[in-house]
This record gives sequence, structure tokens and C-alpha cells, in this order.
Amino acid sequence: MAYETIKYEVDDQILTITLNRPDKLNAFNATMQQELIAAFDAADRDDNIRAIIVTGAGRGFCAGADLSSGANTFDRDARRGPVKRLASGAVDYSDPQVRDGGGQVTLRIFKCLKPVIAAVNGPAVGIGVTMQLAMDIRIASEAARFGFVFSQRGIVPEAASSWFLPRIVGISQALEWCYSGRVFPAQEALAGRLVSKVVPPDDLLPTARALAREFAAKTAPVSVALIRQMMWRMLGADDPMEAHKVDSRGIYARGRSEDVKEGVVAFLEKRPAQFKNKVSTDMPDYFPWWTERQYK
Repeated sequence: MAYETIKYEVDDQILTITLNRPDKLNAFNATMQQELIAAFDAADRDDNIRAIIVTGAGRGFCAGADLSSGANTFDRDARRGPVKRLASGAVDYSDPQVRDGGGQVTLRIFKCLKPVIAAVNGPAVGIGVTMQLAMDIRIASEAARFGFVFSQRGIVPEAASSWFLPRIVGISQALEWCYSGRVFPAQEALAGRLVSKVVPPDDLLPTARALAREFAAKTAPVSVALIRQMMWRMLGADDPMEAHKVDSRGIYARGRSEDVKEGVVAFLEKRPAQFKNKVSTDMPDYFPWWTERQYK
């Protein structure tokens, strides 16, 4: 697929998705929304891809929503035409036109079957930061800046960030950043646990790639896919018994697999394991959230 607003580059089993509107500080628009979803669909289908890095072209990661439409930027009726109405005249919130575009991106990332690393090279505000919340690990350049600026634009947090952000940084920190809407430096993001490390600009992509290679080098792809989904999905569980149920299904399903036999024998024989199960064909179907399938 040819992309207009992103770059899609695979090297050494690592996919690098680069937001690519550098003249606009990689501002997010409808085309970028569609292309990011398509890119994650393609990555999940490609068994050669073992990890994903998302970064920005030029000096920014993503400056947030493209505001070139001015006052109508967030007015769905003005931008897309009137949404459906109920007989009472109230908005029909089931109309797909009402759905938040950034949320459709983060929900797709949430369902991804590969580890996802954000390599934040510069300013990341609005959707530029909320899209990162569904990624597993965020590494920031010293030049990075972050801002949950919604209160200063008269709007509210989007991209499902009211679910993601408090789980990552805690409710008090999430509210402080969202109430103020201020832009803050990478070191504050590190102190607030939004990012896991801050590195010099020239070290950003090498650091992200080294981590991606660590995820890919000695691990079973199906196990990594299941681990990602198990950890994320259990953030919403109301009792550890729910985790026990999912763990038990996973141990049973994987325990009978050729991967596990290979992993144990390779360890005993002190040699690298050669895992052959594929995410595209060998994911177990015992999990309720897997039966959703990834491409809806």
C-alpha cells in the first residue's frame, strides 16, 4: 500500500512507522488516521514483523490535530455533514460519524499482536500524545515535549485516553496534566511515568531498535502476542480470578504446542530455540477477546 502521511519501513523484522508530515509537525488528519489503522492491520498479518516502532519525521512527533480548518476543526456536523438524529431530535450516538478518529487508532493499536514502542523525537501534544498511550513503551528524546492540551482548546481528552492515561500514570497525575493543558518537558514525563527513559536525540532510534530486537531475538511470536493482549486486557478485570482463567487457557493451549516443546528442549540442549508457530495461523481460539478478530 502506498501511504501519503506515514512511512512504513521493515528492516531486520522491525517495522518503523514514521508520521510523515514534517512541514505540519506531523499534524494528525483523517488520512493519517486511516493509514495508521491500515499499517497496524498489515503489521499483524505479516509474520516477518516482530516489533513496531512509531516515530515522527523532522523535529516533531505529532503536533496534534491538524487545525487548518480553524473554528470548525472539531465540529463534526460542519466537517462531515449532519449526523443522524433520533425521532426526538437528539443525536443518534450510534452513528459511526460521531466516533472519534483518534480513538479508532488507539483501539486498533490496543488490539495489535506485536510489541509497540513509541520513539518520541519532538513535540507530542493532543492526539500526538494520546495515540502513544496504547503503545507498550514510550522512549523520549531530550527534545520531546508533551501536552494534554484539550482544556485549553475547549474540548475533552480523546483517543480513549480517559481509560489509558490514569492506568499508566495514576489518576492524580493524569488529572493534573489534563486540567492544566500545559506542555511539559521530557524529564517531567519521565518523573510522571509517562515515558520509561529519556535519551539524547541521536540515541533515540538506536535505543528503540535495540529494545525491539531484544523483544524479537529469542522469543516465540505467539507467546509475545498473547502476553501483550493478556496484560492489556487484564487492566480492566475486576478480580484476579479473571486473570487466572485467561492464564489457565494460555498455559493449556501453549503447553501442547510445538513451540513449548522446542523451547524446553532448546534450553536443556543449551542452544537457541527455533520457534515455528506463527501469529497469522497459530493463535489459540480459546480467548473471548481473540474471537473478536483483529480487523473489525
